Amino acid sequence: MRILVTGGCGFIGSHLVDRLIEEMHEVVVVDNLSSGFIQNLNTAARFVEIDICDKTISDVFEDFRPELVYHLAAQVDVQKSINMPGFDANVNIIGSINILNQCLKYGVNKIVYASSAAIYGNPKKLPINENFDSRPISYYGLSKYTPESYIKVFSDMNNIRYTILRFANVYGERQSYQGEGGVISIFFNKYLNNETPIIYGDGTQTRDFIYVKDIVSANVLVMNKGDNEIFNVSTNTPVNINEIANKISRITKVSIEPIYRPAREGDIKDSFLDNTKMFKQLNWKPSFSIEQGLLETYKKLELKKTVMKELHYVGDSSDYSSI
Repeated sequence: MRILVTGGCGFIGSHLVDRLIEEMHEVVVVDNLSSGFIQNLNTAARFVEIDICDKTISDVFEDFRPELVYHLAAQVDVQKSINMPGFDANVNIIGSINILNQCLKYGVNKIVYASSAAIYGNPKKLPINENFDSRPISYYGLSKYTPESYIKVFSDMNNIRYTILRFANVYGERQSYQGEGGVISIFFNKYLNNETPIIYGDGTQTRDFIYVKDIVSANVLVMNKGDNEIFNVSTNTPVNINEIANKISRITKVSIEPIYRPAREGDIKDSFLDNTKMFKQLNWKPSFSIEQGLLETYKKLELKKTVMKELHYVGDSSDYSSI
């Protein structure tokens, strides 16, 4: 199948591209490299460096004529969305509309949209299923939810199939530890460089952490299934931030107590998603426990560290921790 992946040089997108190439699909990646890295790109995929807001992205669609689009490109920093809501909306909403327009114009059969647990905000009841109201508490949550509505209307008006996947908190190798990043990648970077991790709030806040390979398996599954549906992609298991710090400390064998700072605006207190719908309808369930996923991530970090040493890598001593 001819598949276009937006954000295919990013953390999740690059893992998805690897799997698609492995399954012998023809893949083109569009990415502006604002947060993705060219070294993440599978060399068997075609690559076009372009922003999803750029109207000339139509040239890529015209040339490649994708049958399926995985739309993962996004602005994902919650704090940046609060400080720069216009920028956040332009990328996540206007950029998504641009992709939808291209799908319509060039006869794409289906779009799979990467949404987020952030759309739910702070619900009064847990776990969160797909029927819960969307009450985002950050502009990021709002800008990830809005394209869902556009996608559904586009589908109704133009008969384009879609699947919307609401990801829990994804972690794994290639995730950036810079900026807001993901708490797991940040903690690994801190511990592996003998630095003190920072926890915002008291650390009792919970998240549903899901390993990136489980996210990829869900995306591949809905290639030809789950049409015109919304699914949570999660482990259905809450883990608090203090537990994550303790687990990473044990794995890395580095004992440093975190320091605590006030909770940040826009940060959700507790979140874990009910994945029952995806299990019942598509027979999908995650393969990695939090312990297994953390260990896999650590092994990849250590392998990268070894390779860099063998190549006599010279640079920032923390570079090997960029996952």
